[in-house]
Amino acid sequence: MKILNPERLTVKKFVDLSAFPLTPLSQDQVDESALIGLVNRLCCAGVDSIAVLGSTGSYMYLNRAERARVAQLAVEHAGDVPVIVGVGAMRTSQVLEHIDDAVAAGAKGLLLAPVGYQKLGDQEVLDLFRAATEHSDLPVIVYDNPGTTHFTFSNDLYGRIAQLPGIASIKIPGVPEDPIKAKQHVGAIRRILPPHVSIGVSGDSSGAAGLIAGCDAWYTAVGGTIPQPMVEITRAALSGDALRAVEISQSLEPLWSLFSKFGGSLRISAAIAEYFELVEANCLPLPVQGLNSEQRVALVKVLGQLGIDEKLGQQANTWK
Repeated sequence: MKILNPERLTVKKFVDLSAFPLTPLSQDQVDESALIGLVNRLCCAGVDSIAVLGSTGSYMYLNRAERARVAQLAVEHAGDVPVIVGVGAMRTSQVLEHIDDAVAAGAKGLLLAPVGYQKLGDQEVLDLFRAATEHSDLPVIVYDNPGTTHFTFSNDLYGRIAQLPGIASIKIPGVPEDPIKAKQHVGAIRRILPPHVSIGVSGDSSGAAGLIAGCDAWYTAVGGTIPQPMVEITRAALSGDALRAVEISQSLEPLWSLFSKFGGSLRISAAIAEYFELVEANCLPLPVQGLNSEQRVALVKVLGQLGIDEKLGQQANTWK
């Protein structure tokens, strides 16, 4: 068994804004030049980390070689921006292989979701994370995404997993809309975690609310394509300017509302990237299909209303 450093995590590793780019395809192959372009955009926008091979990165649709190549390219072109690599898979042995590839690429962290065809139990999920943390010194983010994995974490399970050496962050689903309930929700999770384990909110419409409620990080999906608004929200929220963070987020409500209407952030992100020619058309892995023509018209209308600039990924009327 690999001998690990028991003191490898003593402070919070993953905070502020982590952006999740697409893994664009072309002719059923990873579009390497488009991926590099997306990574470069995120670096220029000033995100704090880049998480490839998350749900937005279509990790479960890629084979091992494709995933290893995505990790390699992301690290090579991210410069000083830390790269987190998704390693979720159906079998524990496959998870460990993906960890090896992430380590070889130079990743700074791992993103692990408990995916399964058979419904997993709490002990099975705990054992999965134990195997991952015993296999590598890289810090691990617990990826709670019930919409795709169909596994729901309890706060008790968060606490049990967080005791494992190597767990660095918990990526939670969106917080309640009510600010008081949101703070209570985040506070309940905070109380059961070791001090070095950060809490990151996901669900783009919940980003501002989660940060204001006490989350340390925002794991953003659409921010992997248009990062600048998410950077501005994060900086405002974490500097104590809650009103400004809410103002920016509320200005994006027309975009947030399309998520539930059009099948989630993946299809929205892909359509935005395709519209601005950051990737080729039909960049998603079949059988997953993008927005239809009517939905694309509605999305373009919203982008126009918001004044989203395709080159900078920010609103034309800046928020300064």
